[in-house]
Amino acid sequence: MNDEVPGSGPSRRSVLRTTAGAAGAGLGLGALGAGPAIAAAPGTAPTVDEAAAPARQGRTMAGVPFEGRSTVRVGIIGLGNRGGSMIDLFLALPGVRVVAVCDPVREKTERAAAKVTAAGQAAPAVYANGPDDYANLCGRGDVDFVYVATPWETHFEMAKAAMLGGKHVGVECPVAMRLDELWALVDLSERTRRHCMQLENCCYGRNEMRVLRMAHAGKFGELLHGAGAYNHDLRELMFSPTYYEGPWRRLWHTRLRGDLYPNHGFGPVANYMDLNRGDRVVSISSFGTPALGLAEYRAAHMPPGDPSWKESYIGADRTISLVQTAKGRVIRLEHDVSTPHPYSRINTLGGTKGVFEDYPARIYLEPDHKGHQWGDFAKYADFDHWLWKEHANPPGGHGGMDYIMLFRLMQCMRLGLVPDFDVYDAATWTAPVPLSHASIKAKGAPQAIPDFTRGEWRKARSGVDSVRPA
Repeated sequence: MNDEVPGSGPSRRSVLRTTAGAAGAGLGLGALGAGPAIAAAPGTAPTVDEAAAPARQGRTMAGVPFEGRSTVRVGIIGLGNRGGSMIDLFLALPGVRVVAVCDPVREKTERAAAKVTAAGQAAPAVYANGPDDYANLCGRGDVDFVYVATPWETHFEMAKAAMLGGKHVGVECPVAMRLDELWALVDLSERTRRHCMQLENCCYGRNEMRVLRMAHAGKFGELLHGAGAYNHDLRELMFSPTYYEGPWRRLWHTRLRGDLYPNHGFGPVANYMDLNRGDRVVSISSFGTPALGLAEYRAAHMPPGDPSWKESYIGADRTISLVQTAKGRVIRLEHDVSTPHPYSRINTLGGTKGVFEDYPARIYLEPDHKGHQWGDFAKYADFDHWLWKEHANPPGGHGGMDYIMLFRLMQCMRLGLVPDFDVYDAATWTAPVPLSHASIKAKGAPQAIPDFTRGEWRKARSGVDSVRPA
């Protein structure tokens, strides 16, 4: 998925030097946000929710539309595998111009600029002068939207620079790695009146959008539980000398024990349950297995003297988290990128009338099915989202969800619509990164998930299940 493409930001050497030192101090539990344990009855919010939230510094960004414009001018930071491929989709979208590109590796910016001119657009401004040149892109007056596809540890500073520069910003997963950074992004979005969005492409998968519309149509009855995951064997890629730009992805397994990448599984289930739009998550309890997979792979495949032999892995091979919502629903999240198994995001939703399970897709609903035999999910194609009905064969990777996501986002910006998700969703979907680590260290003790909306979650509002614009 979109994690597989690192892109670039600050120089890899400076990033790795900085983050290696942060492993001991800067990533302590205080910054990660180990919250107090929660002992709340199902459906009851813990006592450490809205009252404990920092004071709002600006007006809410929930329901705030973009300013309409005929053309969206885009700046791209990070031109590795992910950014270097997503630029093709930006160039394929109507009413979109790529006006600036940034990466410390100049050859990558040159390839990206060549793509822009080959598409018939004016040559973009190029920023390749060191690890901090992204700040100059964010300060341009002719950029409306900044797209960030760089190593995880750089996401926060780049999103911050974009908003302070007056730009809306979309960030690849996860949006930040620490709880204090998530709160800072919420505050910055409210203060600058710029949207900061987690670009979660799995929310726009065909199956996910069909299940979403079925859930909102009542086909599952009252929703009770859901599950999502990122179970993807990345061992070969993480030890590849060329796939990622340096070992940044693997090094996170030396720092955190919890779920490093919850967004792909969490985002779609959050949409099914209208989280931050009538319900919200209140706590997470996480458990992790021993960390054995990466060390075993290294022993079998890496030569003596390889720099990876200096690394000590602490990240659980499989992390399992249970998340509870204010309405008492339960969400199971899983993360496993270091053991052999087929790819799965699990993608499950259950309610009083039945259940959907993915990988492979299968469904059982009353009164449609009986005899305890799975039904054919393909027979529910009438529930496909209008985006998939209009773009039956979208270009790009990941089954077309990347294109659908960008098409919809750029459409919202051009037409002056409210985005399908916002900074509160970004913070909520990413909060399991620090909080699962804290819970595992506390032997599974539940950790409070902040109410990033500061009470706005009680108000029903639209999300990804959008109405087709006129």
